[in-house]
Amino acid sequence: MIETTMMKMLEVAVKAGGQKRAEDLVALDIHETSIFTDVMLIMDAPSNRQVLAIAQEIMDQMKEAGFEVHQHEGRDSGEWVVLDFGDLTVHVFKQEIRHFYGLEQLWSEQGEEIDITDWIIEEDF
Repeated sequence: MIETTMMKMLEVAVKAGGQKRAEDLVALDIHETSIFTDVMLIMDAPSNRQVLAIAQEIMDQMKEAGFEVHQHEGRDSGEWVVLDFGDLTVHVFKQEIRHFYGLEQLWSEQGEEIDITDWIIEEDF
């Protein structure tokens, strides 16, 4: 079972991604099989610019909530940005890169999907 602090971190990250129109958000509880993180949050966007905007919004809102990013990678290209918050790792992909690597398919067998639907705001455009 994921602790309350982790769920708050996840909620902040999901809502921040949603505010910048991240798509297809998936959260996986992998704490029993992973030594580097407890929860993996995966999302995507159609363009490099949007990937970078989503990653920046997540970092800003996490910092405002008191959660510091330990390390980040990929912000130079905007195709796959990884944000390491310790127990939470966030992956923001450009859509075709996400499909190519299939990260959630690799990890979904190792963990359990976390229901984040209450934090995702569906907008009509």
